Formats: sequence, C-alpha cells, structure tokens
Amino acid sequence: MKRRKIFWRRFFRVTVSGIVICSMLFLLERLLVPKYSVGTQDGAMIAEYYDDAPKHNLIIIGDSEMYENISPLVLWQNYGINCYIRGSAQQLIWQSCYLLEDTLRHETPEAVIINITSMQYAEPQKESYNRMTLEGMRWSTSKVKAIFASMTEEESFWEYVFPLLRYHSRWNDLTEDDFRLMFSEEPVSLNGYMMQVGVKPAENVPAGRPLADYAFSDVCYEYLDKITALCKEYGVELILMKSPSVYPYWYDEWDAQIKEYAEKNQIKYLNCVNNEEIGLNFQTDTFDGGLHLNVGGAEIYSNFLGRWLQSETGISDLRGDSELSHEWEQKAADYDAKKSEKYRELTDS
Repeated sequence: MKRRKIFWRRFFRVTVSGIVICSMLFLLERLLVPKYSVGTQDGAMIAEYYDDAPKHNLIIIGDSEMYENISPLVLWQNYGINCYIRGSAQQLIWQSCYLLEDTLRHETPEAVIINITSMQYAEPQKESYNRMTLEGMRWSTSKVKAIFASMTEEESFWEYVFPLLRYHSRWNDLTEDDFRLMFSEEPVSLNGYMMQVGVKPAENVPAGRPLADYAFSDVCYEYLDKITALCKEYGVELILMKSPSVYPYWYDEWDAQIKEYAEKNQIKYLNCVNNEEIGLNFQTDTFDGGLHLNVGGAEIYSNFLGRWLQSETGISDLRGDSELSHEWEQKAADYDAKKSEKYRELTDS
C-alpha cells in the first residue's frame, strides 16, 4: 500500500512537471514566432484562409501577382463570384500544388486559377519565403510534403514542427506586438487580397536579358501535372494565368510553353501581360513601377477577370445566396474602411 502511494505521488509530480514544462515551452514559442500581421504581412494570408467559410466557387493560388492584383470584392459585387486568394510571397509551383491539395480537403470550388510565374523556379529560393508560405498551413500530409519539397539545404524539418528551435534567439527583436498577438493575430487581407495604394509609374523598365535556356524544368512540369490531375479528379476547372505586369520580364518562349501545355491538356491559359482589353494604365495603376497593381488597378483588372470568367467558364453568380450576401456586406464595409485608412495614411506621410 505504501509503495503504491509513493508510485502515485511520483507519477503525479512527473505529470505536473511535464505539463508545466510543455506549457512554458508553448508560451515561449507563441511569443517568439514572428507576427506577420504587424511585420512582413505577406506571410499572414495563408493562415487567414481557414477562418473564412468554405463556400468559394473560385480559388486563386499564387504569389504577389495574385494577392496584390485581384480584388475579390469586385468579383463578388459585379459578378457574384465568391473568391479566395491563397497567396504568399514568391510562392513556388510545388507550394501551389500542395496548397491546392490542402484547399480541396476543405471545399471543392468550380474553378481554380494558378499563377504560372513560378514555373521559372526549379529549386527552393529562400527560407524566409518558405516560412511565409508554410507556417500558415494547418498540419496535414500536404503541409509535410510541401515542407520537404521546399526546404533549402540549411533548413530542418523539425524547425517547422517545433518553431521554437528556429526562433529561440528572437529575444532582442521582441516588441509589444509580440505579447499582444501571442494567441490571435489581426487579419491583413480581405479574402486573401492585400490592398496597396499610392502611385509609382512604370518608367525605364529594363528589357528582358537573353537566357541560355528558356525551357521550364522537369520538376516544374511534374507539379503542374499534379495540379492538372487534382483538378480533373475533383471536377474543378483549371485556369493557368499570367497576371499583368511589365517587370519582371515574361519571355515569349515561356509563354509558348504554357500555351502548348494548356492545349495539350485541354485547359485554359489567360496571359494578361500585354492585354489591351483590360484597360490598365501603368502610369497610374501601379504602386511599385509596374511589378504590381495599386487598388485602382486591381479593381480594373478584377472587372476584366470577372467578365472573362463569366464568358469563358460560365462560373455561377452566387449573389442570390442570402448568407453569402450578408457576409459580403460586412466585408465591403471593411474594404471601404481600409481603403480610406490607407489613403489617409498616404496623405499624412
């Protein structure tokens, strides 16, 4: 009897000690991981997707050419398209593939748009960009596969599993925001759209330098094939898209390869680089010299995209859904408030 009491005392002490240690480590991790909603906001959108109701009939996946150029509010108000952009900085084609796989666990949209700018990258680029895509994904086999496909030689899988291993030295960088946002970050986007204001005209844009080899790599085609197969498996219409920009340069040889792939696989390809029908003016509709669109440009482009989707895909108009309409009324108010705030900050600066 005495031995049993001693055993249970020790068991209780070990259990309590373990709980205390694990709780402290969890709190430390929550404190030390970067807070994207106040830091580099490009890393915040991947996680925000999970907070939105999975009723989207259009999902857009890609890098900043997607999340800074397309306004889901315009697509909803003018065309009844309930869109979400799963975007992250310099998102690579294998990351787009596993984000699509992750999305299809939660919902089955009518159409998916994939940005094909990433086809030019055959290898992982930078850990910071990897983190901005991967850390926001919920744990699943898709996230695990995305991590292994994306890691640079210096990265460790276990630092994604236990971020404290990666960020344990952030003590000197902590701010009040790290404490305030330990458990709940503030949203930075509207359905994945990151609004930008201001105007910086596209001037003195450099021409594309000749490349030794214009062919996309086998690994990029491998993941594009996986994306195509996933969409066919789930009955989702796949659209490949090159967003409008004047820089970095999009080579005719790259364009020809995507056209050939789209024709071979009977999917749509929308190249908007030199599309005059859009109505963009890169003297007024860009905030960074022609790389991305400001909010005015994004609204113009989104109107073009909505018309194209309706005519080319017959995507549904969901404005008759009272629940969605109510949700978008609040989102429209938030959008207008953010736009006013950003223009006010621009004027004051």
